[in-house]
Amino acid sequence: MLTIENLVKRRGSQEILAGISFRARPGRVTGFLGPNGAGKSSTLRVLLGLDRATSGTALIDGVPFARLRDPLTTVGAVLDGSGAHRARTGRAHLRWVARSAGLPRARVGEVLETVGLTHAASKRTGGYSLGMGRRLALATALLGDPRILVLDEPVNGLDPEGIRWIRTFLRERAASGRTVLLSSHLMGELAETVDDVVVIDKGVIVADGTLAEVTGAYRTLEDAFFALTTGDGGPR
Repeated sequence: MLTIENLVKRRGSQEILAGISFRARPGRVTGFLGPNGAGKSSTLRVLLGLDRATSGTALIDGVPFARLRDPLTTVGAVLDGSGAHRARTGRAHLRWVARSAGLPRARVGEVLETVGLTHAASKRTGGYSLGMGRRLALATALLGDPRILVLDEPVNGLDPEGIRWIRTFLRERAASGRTVLLSSHLMGELAETVDDVVVIDKGVIVADGTLAEVTGAYRTLEDAFFALTTGDGGPR
């Protein structure tokens, strides 16, 4: 369970998050949507212990990220880029992360196969395409076989086959009882993947419910998102 409760984030006089609250539940894929600058990244950074909130809480299995005993076995995250040194191979990067976290070396080969990067494991990551970098980032997040995944734009840079693969993969993770929280601007793709939707705009949650509840009378999730974030009723 991921629980965001009355989360406030200010930078000087600017309020980035205005007391937002929502949950991402086990066995569900939760989509976190919002325009650029809406507060999505700030929320995820606070949740993952990369930034501090002004007030409120962001909890993973009931505790802040900093208090998790084994972070990589609890939550795997993909934010910006793969996090790998460009001179390292994909395999070397994963081995380094596994060793630093006390994880079995055998997991490296397993996650490379899972994300479809075995063929590129010996290639330096500086030569990876954007899609390959996203797959490596996901492989890194999966090293600890975490109960929770937090993904920012997981299909960015993937080809159509890769997008279908990630959709199936995330649905399978949720079906096994795990929690998946993802942010994306690709509404059509998100509608094929998520169970629940949280929409944030200008630091405020403007919708929170199942996909059917948020979409409501609108023809598509994209139509609903446009109406919620612009104040325009839009097409139905």
